[in-house]
Amino acid sequence: MRCRAFFVQSDKAGITTGGIDVSIYQTHILKNGLKVIHQRIAGRAAWCGLIIGVGSRDERPEEEGIAHFIEHVIFKGTEKRKAFHILSRIEDVGGELNAYTTKEDTCIYASFLPKDYGRTLELFSDIVFHSVFPEKEIWKEKEVVIDEINSYKDSPGELIFDDFEELIYRDYPIGRNILGSEQAVKRLRREDILSFVKRNYKPSRMVISSIGDIPFEKLVGLVERYFGEIPGDEATLVRCRPELYAPQTKEVEMDTYQHHCIIGNVAYDYTQDNRLALSLLVNVLGGSGMNSRLNLNIREKYGLAYNVEAAYTPYSDTGVFTVYFGCDAEDLDKCMRLCRKEMNELCEMPLGQMQLKKAKAQMIGQMTLASENYENAMLSIGKSFLIYGKVDELEDICAEVQEIRAEVLQQIAREVFAEEKQSVLIYK
Repeated sequence: MRCRAFFVQSDKAGITTGGIDVSIYQTHILKNGLKVIHQRIAGRAAWCGLIIGVGSRDERPEEEGIAHFIEHVIFKGTEKRKAFHILSRIEDVGGELNAYTTKEDTCIYASFLPKDYGRTLELFSDIVFHSVFPEKEIWKEKEVVIDEINSYKDSPGELIFDDFEELIYRDYPIGRNILGSEQAVKRLRREDILSFVKRNYKPSRMVISSIGDIPFEKLVGLVERYFGEIPGDEATLVRCRPELYAPQTKEVEMDTYQHHCIIGNVAYDYTQDNRLALSLLVNVLGGSGMNSRLNLNIREKYGLAYNVEAAYTPYSDTGVFTVYFGCDAEDLDKCMRLCRKEMNELCEMPLGQMQLKKAKAQMIGQMTLASENYENAMLSIGKSFLIYGKVDELEDICAEVQEIRAEVLQQIAREVFAEEKQSVLIYK
């Protein structure tokens, strides 16, 4: 099941416990433009990530798949380290090193003991700004990425989300699959990688995000030591905004046991005020709780699908709302009718007072529990600082949720859930 993130923003003071500030986010910006955000907590583990505001949608047509491919080969050698030494640098002291690529950002992150902040930040700087991308490793890693692409094709419940975005964002870079195609990966050259990194890996597009037991002044000192000498310049990022949307319906013949279906629409980007209210509405419709409307109706009442969910993904200039389910072939039409019935009810009838109160309590509880996952929280505050330049306290977000009115949710439902605006993708 795909996770949902609530990106928040602000700079309020927090409370303190045991002499350590446990809620305030402290921030700093280096002269070269690199941003730092930190939350100090008492604990035996620390989490830190380097988030770069560039992803697959920022690739040129001839660079398809390169952002994700770089995520692989960036660990394969630097001016002073071979691949083994990169991988061992954190793991030798019990930590974990990882990375991911999305359509709009790339991240290298690690979990480790607080005493190893210096080791971690030095490694981040080395692999991001001093990787040499050995030719031999590039050819080897192409096979690994092609295997990843092919294995993804064996997971229709995941693949259909990417194909749906390709359907609704036809002819726009944001619609392309993050992994790229096998043919595109085979075409990538070392010169292409060096060009992409030089063009996009700029300190002004980066955030160091941290949660752990280290004084902020010490963290900033380490970041200055390992990143401060990197030249900074204004990184101009021009993205092609997907202006045109026309509802599409597409059926694809797939050799799968189940039929898979997505019904969806474009939605708010992450600068629009209604994004939090839409998140609440989507949670009511088909969120992670077993008591969502779609789950109670399609799974619990009729037993038609094991997995049915709704999701909302905001981007910088657009967003995607989806309802997904997998079912037996003979149940496809009924599942689609039931999904649309639930969406239509939210369009036609505002939530009652008790329904709205329960929906808010559920979402606030989910956000509060999610905030206790420090790795996810570190990534979330880092991306929020990258996007908004600030991070809201959880209490402020909860207060904003409490202010959402039933008539606003109904208005949003009519705008986003309207059947005439829906696109449909079916794997049969």
